[in-house]
Amino acid sequence: MTDKPWFKNYETGVPPKINIPEVSLFQFLSDAAAKYPDQAAIIFFGKVITYRELEEMTDRLGNALQSMGVRPGDRVSLMFPNVPHCVIAYYAVLKIGAIAVNTNPLYVERELEYQLVDSGSEVMIALDLFYPRINAVYSKTRLKAVILCKVTDFLPPLLKLLYPIKAWKEGQRVTVDWKPHIHDFMALLKSGSSRAIKTDVKPDDIALLQYTGGTTGMAKGVMLTHRNLITNTLQCRTWMPELQEGKETFLAAIPFFHVFGMTACMNLAVYLAGKMVMIPRFKTKDVLKNIQKYRATVFLGVQAMYVAVNHFPGVEKWDISSVKVCISGGGPLHVEVQERFESLTGGKVVEGYGLTESSPVTHCNPINGLRKKGTIGLPLPLTDARVVDLETGDKELALGEIGELVVSGPQVMKGYWNHPEETAQTIRNGWLHTGDMARMDDQGFFYIVDRKKDMIKSVGENVYPREVEEVLFLHPKIKDAVVVGLPDQFSVEVIKAYLVLNEGETATEEEIITFCRQHLAKFKVPRFVEFRNDLPKTIVGKVLRRILLEEELQKAKKTEPGKGKV
Repeated sequence: MTDKPWFKNYETGVPPKINIPEVSLFQFLSDAAAKYPDQAAIIFFGKVITYRELEEMTDRLGNALQSMGVRPGDRVSLMFPNVPHCVIAYYAVLKIGAIAVNTNPLYVERELEYQLVDSGSEVMIALDLFYPRINAVYSKTRLKAVILCKVTDFLPPLLKLLYPIKAWKEGQRVTVDWKPHIHDFMALLKSGSSRAIKTDVKPDDIALLQYTGGTTGMAKGVMLTHRNLITNTLQCRTWMPELQEGKETFLAAIPFFHVFGMTACMNLAVYLAGKMVMIPRFKTKDVLKNIQKYRATVFLGVQAMYVAVNHFPGVEKWDISSVKVCISGGGPLHVEVQERFESLTGGKVVEGYGLTESSPVTHCNPINGLRKKGTIGLPLPLTDARVVDLETGDKELALGEIGELVVSGPQVMKGYWNHPEETAQTIRNGWLHTGDMARMDDQGFFYIVDRKKDMIKSVGENVYPREVEEVLFLHPKIKDAVVVGLPDQFSVEVIKAYLVLNEGETATEEEIITFCRQHLAKFKVPRFVEFRNDLPKTIVGKVLRRILLEEELQKAKKTEPGKGKV
């Protein structure tokens, strides 16, 4: 790999190769606790948990889980927003050699049941707010024990008193039927031994089952090993050479149950013995308040978060100048969003790229070196990447040609849990096939054109949604935008744009289409425009195109033939 064109564009201080230690992931926490025992590890609504305390609590919970019969290789599901319990439970599970299964708190009963059954989880640790859903599916799963936590467990005294009133007003009070299989998290912490856990966990053991979003068929559990996660954490750390051990403060608003938040925020913060200012629910004012109060230096997120900050009324009055490094993942970062956020903070926000199957980060723009807007940047150290033909997936294409992006490296998954056929289809000849359309330039920068499945066929031409969206974001009235290809009788698909305007702005469909005509070839111009108050998104801010498409298909079914737009 020494001849790869991207190495010469690494910023100063970023080497092409790094050493990966032969340890297990929880060693990061033990090292941080040994070197910085009194450093704040977690700050949660003013409550501080030090690294010494965090290490002890993970030992206590791990010992309690062992006494309940949890053994190496057993799956333990974790269902949390960003609260202290999720960090404690995550590292406790890893310490005893069990496998953590991150579970999205927004899952409805059907989705929850599927993941619990598919993973074979026998223990679940969750916030008590989710008890009704867990209880409804409990008998249909292999669960033997449920450990429940309260938001109030780690709140400061005054907030602990006020929270029940808030929960009652918001209809979030939950009554738990304390059956023998249900346990209290804090009681287990108190009863569990504080002795250091001794287990023989190997780097190539599975640490995590991280379920994909299920965009094609049912969701699959991605098997990520300790080595996978250690590698990607160190790759992210290496990419940000200006970060200093024991001195950084991470604004932890990106969910830890999502693979990007787990690796690039939680694991990286612990590796650096940094502070994690935890925000369980993204609210722009809370984000600004915490950045200003705790002088956050690292803010990892998705474009939707940076858009929210950019457009918050009176944002200029907040002092968020402490932010120096931001990496945007989960989808494209549009130029207008990037430039506005950088002007507000004085820090750098760059686009990165990855997928669950690669732990997740594979590419990123240099933080302080050569940056190319509109690209996902360069492959990280130890990562190889190429663009291959769509027909066979084996032929490497010439510079500038568009094909499928494939990657390889020690952060690539072990495979899909109980899905060997899908694993064989996705990892071929040592290359992970991403399903993303891309091209590479002569300096090693990669451009994601779009998902293979999102590509629009308009009057015989390929149209990539990202290109159209970049133009829409140039319009001064537009806050958020996405385009979708809709089935059409004559041109295969027609392009429809869904827009959210800036507060107080108005626009017409013709105005937007005229604007696009000035910047795009005719076949790329949206034929229809719909103005909305918001766009359907995942909890981490990725726009759900399929929801919009499903809405249109439902409309089409209700429209008489010949009278519809679709």
